[in-house]
Amino acid sequence: MTCSLKPWALLLVLLLFAGLSLGAPATVFNENFVPVWGADGYHLANYGTQVSLIMDRNSGAGFSSKMMYGSGLFHMRIKIPAGYTAGVVTAFYLTTQPEYGDHDEVDFEFLGNVDGKPVALQTNIFLNGQGYREQKFYLWFDPSAAVHDYKILWNQHQLVMLVDETPIRVLKNLPGRKPGYQFPSRPMKIRASIWDGSSWATDNGKIRVDWNRAPFTSAFQRFNVDACPATGGAPCGSPNLWWNKFSDLTPVQKEAYKNVKSKYMTYNYCDDKGRSNLHLPGECIYN
Repeated sequence: MTCSLKPWALLLVLLLFAGLSLGAPATVFNENFVPVWGADGYHLANYGTQVSLIMDRNSGAGFSSKMMYGSGLFHMRIKIPAGYTAGVVTAFYLTTQPEYGDHDEVDFEFLGNVDGKPVALQTNIFLNGQGYREQKFYLWFDPSAAVHDYKILWNQHQLVMLVDETPIRVLKNLPGRKPGYQFPSRPMKIRASIWDGSSWATDNGKIRVDWNRAPFTSAFQRFNVDACPATGGAPCGSPNLWWNKFSDLTPVQKEAYKNVKSKYMTYNYCDDKGRSNLHLPGECIYN
């Protein structure tokens, strides 16, 4: 991403961007996060540097950051349930508070499937309470086979969603704010959860959770937070914050992004001709 750092500083930033700790001890869950639901000692199992979220007939589970943030590189390592997972949704997202009505939200959602069929990764963005901005992908790997990196870079220039080091979605904060164009600017919390999405997640709700296959377990790692707390202190748009120096994708990232959209994207709301009853968001025209 375009920036003006000296070579040694750029190397450090890229290491941070890649999620490397440079020998620092891993941050434990309780330092920056708290359980939100399923905190019964079973559905949310806290192992310090890893948390397992478990869903069965009785409950799912979820957790939240303790603080709100105004910019940052939000990074979680995730492994989703394997096998038959129809109706099961594993989510990692940012959201304003409260999480309904006139709110902003940025979602990674894994939509479970039946045996032998790939799990879809759906991204969605809510702005001022308006969603319907879904993009879906079948990834180039099995997200249930191993832990992978999922990141959201959010600063005053752009919102970039990455899988490992590959950008899969970009929303630019266009100068002058084009008519009808929106970009998230309110403080948000980090959230993660596993829950029953039987009504819509798999084949538009035609295939539901099979509770005989429960429990379903997702693993989450990496609980350090590279972000600006929205506490009224230093402005979260400060150029002194390293993640705010990335104002564009690099040429290599642009090529990778183009490749993902052409080979792995299976649905894009901007191209959906059946959305005639819905107002096409401004970013479909300008972004």
